This record gives sequence, structure tokens and C-alpha cells, in this order.
Amino acid sequence: MSHITGLSTTQLLAERDIHLSEEQHKWMDGAIGRLENNEPLQHVLGYCEFYDRKFKSDGRALVPRPETEELVDWIVSNWSTANSHQSTVKILDIGTGTGCIALSLAKELKGAKVTAVDISTEALSLARENAEMLEARDVRFVECDILRECEKIKGCYDVIVSNPPYVRECEKVDMEANVLDYDPHTALFVSDDDPLVFYRAIAEFALENLAPNGALYFEINQYLGRETCDLLIGLGYKNVELREDINGNARMIKATL
Repeated sequence: MSHITGLSTTQLLAERDIHLSEEQHKWMDGAIGRLENNEPLQHVLGYCEFYDRKFKSDGRALVPRPETEELVDWIVSNWSTANSHQSTVKILDIGTGTGCIALSLAKELKGAKVTAVDISTEALSLARENAEMLEARDVRFVECDILRECEKIKGCYDVIVSNPPYVRECEKVDMEANVLDYDPHTALFVSDDDPLVFYRAIAEFALENLAPNGALYFEINQYLGRETCDLLIGLGYKNVELREDINGNARMIKATL
């Protein structure tokens, strides 16, 4: 209701009678219809809350999840102290979507130089809009398929982070309609035959592009935590740490070389 009336939550609770204009009534009726069709609330409102900031949200990119905030928080806690000892933290976010990870890190880690990558032109357009809205100026956006081309993003990064597609086709049966019908499938699904395809490609890229003392961070499929750790260890990564999210699911990994 705050989004419609312009009143704060406190004001809404204090008001006994709230009168909506004809235009507001029309918006409400349209919103109810969209929600009844399982459209995500974030799409109906046009924005989502992520790490205490508002991000535009629509069908161009995956709706950011609360679990991803925990991944951002892990990186911020690791690098806010490190940032005080070096002038610039260089960050690469692969599969940026709305830009929620890249832009949150750019805002939280002052002076950070962030490169945000996505295969989707539409997702990048949304991420750029969010960057403009949040006044995140030190973020470079690059259209790139991490499985096929990496020349444009080669560098020496302190942090490489990714929340890549990781939901197996066999898991579709357990998913809600608001996800299946409205989130872009290229941002969600991988084949049952090779569900770690993106993790392998990104980890191999990081072998050549991660700075000394840098770190690789992943959000992962909760059912493939051990397999993802084994993949990283097999590639030569050290200090591979698996963390659970607030719901007790294996959700995040940090690894160093």
C-alpha cells in the first residue's frame, strides 16, 4: 500500500480510512489480476529490495533472492577491512542479472572497480538502469558468454563472484509458477547431465585471472555442495569453504589459490 498511496507504514497503520483515487483503484485492480496470474510481486511493483537498496525488477532478469544478500554480506565482511589496506579492490561479477551483486559491492566497498558480465543484452540494460538509479559510476558492463569467450574480461581481480544458473531440469517439478513462468530460464537452468558446467568454466577462468590473495565466491545449488567443492579442489583451489544460508541449506562457497 505504501507504494500506491505514498504513505509510510506508520501512517498507514494510524489511518482508519484511506481513500484511493480512481487511478489508484485501477492500479490495485491490475496488480491483483497480475498476482492472480502468478506474476512475481517484484514485477508488479517494478522493484525489489536487496541489501537495503531498491533495484528495478522485471522480466529481463532473475528476481534477486534473499540468499544472495548473504553472499554479498560475506564478501563485504571479507573485503571491507582489506579495502582499507589497498587503494582499489577489483571485482568481477559473472552473470550479473539485475546487477544486485555488482552494484551492492560497488556501493559498499568504497573505491572498488567492478566489472559486471552477462550473456543477456536485456539483463545488462536493466543492470545499467539500476547503476544509474543507484549512482554506481565505477561499474563496467560487458556482454559476454563465459562458456565461449573471455578475452573481453581478462584481468587481475581480487574478487570473482558468480551466481550462475544451477537449477537442474529435474528440479523444475518442485518450482513455483511465479518462477517458472516469469524468470528467464537462461538464468536458472542447467542440464541434468552437466549441472556444474558454469562453475567449471568460471573456476578455470579464475585460475588465470584471480590476483594473488584473491578469492572466488559462488552461490550454489543446495543439493550439489559437496560436488562443487570437489570440483574446486580438483582444479587446485585451497581453503574451500562451504557455508549454509539462513535456512540451513548449503548455499555459498569461497575458495582461494
